Amino acid sequence: MSKATTADHHDLAADDALRMSIRRAVLDVRARTPLAQSFTNFVTINLVANAQLAAGGTAAMSYLPDDVIDIAAMCGATYINVGTLLPFYKDALGEITASLHEAGHRWVLDPVAAGLGATRTAILKAMRDTPPSLVRANASEVIALDALWGLSDGSDVTDGPAGVESTDDVDTALGAAKRVAKHLRAGDPDGLGAVAVSGETDLVTDGERVFRLPGGDMMMTKITGAGCALGGVAATYLCVAEPLVAALAASLLFDRAGERAAAESHGPGSFQTEFLDALWAIDADTVSTSTILEANR
Repeated sequence: MSKATTADHHDLAADDALRMSIRRAVLDVRARTPLAQSFTNFVTINLVANAQLAAGGTAAMSYLPDDVIDIAAMCGATYINVGTLLPFYKDALGEITASLHEAGHRWVLDPVAAGLGATRTAILKAMRDTPPSLVRANASEVIALDALWGLSDGSDVTDGPAGVESTDDVDTALGAAKRVAKHLRAGDPDGLGAVAVSGETDLVTDGERVFRLPGGDMMMTKITGAGCALGGVAATYLCVAEPLVAALAASLLFDRAGERAAAESHGPGSFQTEFLDALWAIDADTVSTSTILEANR
């Protein structure tokens, strides 16, 4: 960890209730193959769908508002990714998220390149009043979303967006992640919500509890769409678990799969194949017994 240290954290006990919930989520997805639909970056749509299938879920992809709204009535969660915008997205995403919010439907937001461009900014600003259940992003995107939603207290130091890549480290985004998570919980009928920040050491928070997940592999940054796929799999787990558990389960599964794929692959092409195979092969015990460092309170 960069700023935080292991002295600031403790590993969750083997019998901690949160570990049991993570294990149950992985088992439930395998047993029930839940449907999580996606309105996602079309550059990575294939990997998102294949990752959801490999994790044990079912995928449906659409860009039509009425189609997405109708499918939401029959699926457990929805994944929305604002990458690679097309002109009609501004109106379409506003209509979709308003409908999902009114229906109390769980959904995951991936605010790709937040802070870049007027159209993307307008889309994301509007989501403040119809917030998701879970945000999956990199550090710069979380900091930008915090500012766009008017939650920032001005304490975060950031270099701003750099396309889809993060220019900030995960620890810099801690305050923003906690504020965004609290906003999600305030807008949820059950008071639930979580933010997952991907990085060298992942960070997951519900606004109160903060967890860091070491692991993964740098090869995950050498294929297009690993973060998008993580958002899709988080939606798969959101079908069967509350947002904090879904965020932790998806992040841990991806870290373990990245490590296994890196050990077996010879470059980005074979890594992607091995990564999908690892998502399929890794079991609930491997996920739930992973290192989960909780910040001391």
